[in-house]
Amino acid sequence: MELEELNYYYNKFKYGQDNFHNLMQWRVRKILLISTFYDAYTFEHDGRLSEQIVGDYMQLNLTSVPQITSVPTADEALRVLAEEQFDLVIATMRMGGPTPPDLSREIHREHPDLPVNLLLTSRTDVTYIEHNPDWLGEINNVFLWTGDSKLFIAMVKSVEDQWNTPFDTETGLVRTILLVEDSIVFRSRYLPLLYEEIMTQTQRLISEELNDNQKFYRMRTRPKVLLAKSYEEAMEYCRRYRPYLLSVISDVEYLRNGRLDREAGIALVRTLNLEEWDVSLLLQSSDKRFRQQAESIGATFIHKNSPTLLKELRHYILRELGFGDFIFRDAEGKEIARAGSISEMEQVLPRIPTDSFLYHSQKNHFSAWLIAHGEFQIARKVRPVHERDFSSTEEHREFVLKAFRDVHIQRNRGKIVTFSTAIMNNHELILTMRDGSLGGKGRGLAFSNSIIVTMELERRFPGTHIRIPRTAIIGTDEFDEFLEREQIRDRVEGLDDDAIQQLFLAGTLSEALSDLLKEFLGNTNLPLAVRSSSLLEDSQTLPFAGVYNTYMIPNNDPEEEVKLKQLCDAVKLVFASAFLEEAQSYLRGFNYRPDEEKMAVIIQELIGREHQGLFYPDFSGVAQSYNFYPISGMRHHEAVASLALGLGKAVVDGENIFRYCPEHPSISYLPPDLLIKNSQNRFYALDLDNSRPDLRAEDGGSLACAGIDRAQEHGSLDHLAAVWDGYSLKEDPFAKGPRVLTFPDIVKYDYFPLNKILLELLSIFEAALGTAVEIEFTVDLHPSEESGVLPTFYLLQVRPLTTANISGEVSLKKADDPSLILVSEEAMGHGLFSSLRNLIFIPPERFDSTRTLEIQRELAEFNEELCLEDKHYILIGPGRWGSRDRFLGVPVTWAQIRNAGLIVETEIENFNAEPSQGTHFFHNLTAQNIGYLTVKTGTRDQSRIDWAWLLDQPRRREGEFCIHLESTEPFPVRIDGRSGKAEIERPSS
Repeated sequence: MELEELNYYYNKFKYGQDNFHNLMQWRVRKILLISTFYDAYTFEHDGRLSEQIVGDYMQLNLTSVPQITSVPTADEALRVLAEEQFDLVIATMRMGGPTPPDLSREIHREHPDLPVNLLLTSRTDVTYIEHNPDWLGEINNVFLWTGDSKLFIAMVKSVEDQWNTPFDTETGLVRTILLVEDSIVFRSRYLPLLYEEIMTQTQRLISEELNDNQKFYRMRTRPKVLLAKSYEEAMEYCRRYRPYLLSVISDVEYLRNGRLDREAGIALVRTLNLEEWDVSLLLQSSDKRFRQQAESIGATFIHKNSPTLLKELRHYILRELGFGDFIFRDAEGKEIARAGSISEMEQVLPRIPTDSFLYHSQKNHFSAWLIAHGEFQIARKVRPVHERDFSSTEEHREFVLKAFRDVHIQRNRGKIVTFSTAIMNNHELILTMRDGSLGGKGRGLAFSNSIIVTMELERRFPGTHIRIPRTAIIGTDEFDEFLEREQIRDRVEGLDDDAIQQLFLAGTLSEALSDLLKEFLGNTNLPLAVRSSSLLEDSQTLPFAGVYNTYMIPNNDPEEEVKLKQLCDAVKLVFASAFLEEAQSYLRGFNYRPDEEKMAVIIQELIGREHQGLFYPDFSGVAQSYNFYPISGMRHHEAVASLALGLGKAVVDGENIFRYCPEHPSISYLPPDLLIKNSQNRFYALDLDNSRPDLRAEDGGSLACAGIDRAQEHGSLDHLAAVWDGYSLKEDPFAKGPRVLTFPDIVKYDYFPLNKILLELLSIFEAALGTAVEIEFTVDLHPSEESGVLPTFYLLQVRPLTTANISGEVSLKKADDPSLILVSEEAMGHGLFSSLRNLIFIPPERFDSTRTLEIQRELAEFNEELCLEDKHYILIGPGRWGSRDRFLGVPVTWAQIRNAGLIVETEIENFNAEPSQGTHFFHNLTAQNIGYLTVKTGTRDQSRIDWAWLLDQPRRREGEFCIHLESTEPFPVRIDGRSGKAEIERPSS
């Protein structure tokens, strides 16, 4: 997929969103965004915050959503800047070509007044910049992106306020809020909250006004926010805007007189007090000891490390710092109903009395209201018609209503829209049930849906549908409200996982959401999957793969209230999973605060058919655009796919499945004997006979695991299985013998164009995300009314896949060098690992496949001890790490080995399995650049491990299964990502 082609479709997707440009002066109307296409989508659409902030301002055509031009490289940015005029440049850290500071210098040579902001996506970059402030050069400001689109709006508003404040304060007497904050992380959190509360309050004031001039005044006189990073800059703003200053929100420690002053904020407040400034003051610091001092000089104090920091700041703004709907009226002018959006209009309009409908139609109120809201296409359909053009009023009403629905759907193809039963059957939409962010997984779904619809991919594969399942997403606002309403953060401390789940289940979802969930259930009879989609989920650096819970419910109980309760409970349990020990441990391991994570929830219809009480699709799979284990002349950048009969749990959990390369489908990864031994012999399905599962049980209590003989009885193995006749595999469905799932008709003979679809999608999404990608999917081979009477490929998830940065030479020793403890010819990663002084291993003689749960618990204790000491280690053990099949290896969760810096899998005696391919496990592994080695002794390669040397070393700790070695010198580890070879050397004496 070429970038130019993707750029064409991306701009096509944006069509219809630029109606509001150039409607107001002194605005950021054109932004140049230098990033990958995926980041551009994320910044512009996550949570649809731009729509929320602009809100009813559109009623007066007073503002416009900024027009965004997205380019993938710095060189392309300079070319575009030479041809067009922009108001703001936003650059990301890694964009190819010159560094951001070098680029900003080039931009400012030709455009000295054009602000350039740097948007970081990694805390590692924050640390580097804060320790090297001179590196920034001419960059105007730096922010950190954490998945909350309020930040993007805040960046735009901040630039606008810098431009508008001098004129607006003097002419319009507008008030200002000064934020003094030198921390990239904290100003990236404070600014969005400030602007959100200011806009919300402004909208409240505007909605109270009936006069257009007053609405205009209210809109234009919202408080402006100014950002300072030093004492001198803060005082300059204070003195310049003293008559208009509403509040000063200041850090305590920042630059004063060119040096870092631990009490600069205290000095600022004292100066303002001494000069008797009438202004509200807030100080915030990571040091609690400043509370008393701050309060003694008349300032409110907030502790930066408080778990409720943002809540406290919001309360301060609401406490200290103090547009319209379509109103249906009767003949006497009395309000009888109102609608604030197109969706609400579709719901209200059918219920309006005839005289009210005719009154508003005759006055062209419908078209006027639509124009004010930027719905020009709908307005053009409605305005020319009159009552005389219809045989009845109801026909007239239906015309208006149909115009709303038809154009609404057309404008929103591939978009994110508010839930409505009228549009629920439209597979081209993502429905939202509450406001807020969609979360990482939801954002990926929305992005992939926009690509599928806009590029019209089905036309490339005649006779096949490509779509996502019917999907609704509960935005993060419900999570926030639930936590506050139920006082969760105050009550969860010290509770174990079971008690936490009970606490959440005892809580109540909002009435608004409950009503929407009831409507949703009234329009589907298919089983449902309720999935997590947190802010941090599916990021490149912190994927949270497998950490949060997914629940599947049969949705077949005869009692409607029972079905609703099941769905509500599943939502609440997804919320709860953010507070369970595994998730909290994962967050702690990466220095994230609990209140930085929020949870959205995805509700999707399950794909499949019922077979004697079991519900499952024909097959599911995962495909990656990067192959960590290429064989037989394959290359790393040739895709790899894993397929499994039934639900995809077997794939993501690393069980036995079928793995192949779509570009080389005839090449087998394993010889026939091993292929049979490692073939999928069981599959997962939803148990429809259990209409009331215990969602807190393992796998939500709703999954069934059955042998493939059951699938054979169902007729589900047609096109999926070969037959082993004792000598060879026969691709003859009528042959006698055990079935081996090699998917021959799919993989080799194109009964369904899976290979072409996978390669096309991987190419598109890799170009769009700017990195290797992984997609989850399921396939319905059997035409049905539900799938549009065509075999259908359903895309379930798209996420970035971090791969090894293979740069620099790595020199390996000869495989037989006696100084080497371990040699591997199947290694993932690249580079030198020179800081690992601890090694935990499980000797082969201590491994018992029937006691892997006990090994898991013991290893977790070893890991926790090293976590407390902040020490990373080498982990060596038999079988597949992280496999959910406890007989294939130790079924550890990621949190239980989170401090492992290098992981080694050794073979189990009399069992020769492929290396771990569970996608959840692999995502965490690759995202954190952890070396991963496989040792298969007895094969034709030179892999080996010196167990005798390991067993002969002094032991720091020894358990029943695990041995912990600690060396004064590091264990040198060298991995060559090009050859896939690696070695571990003995520490130097």
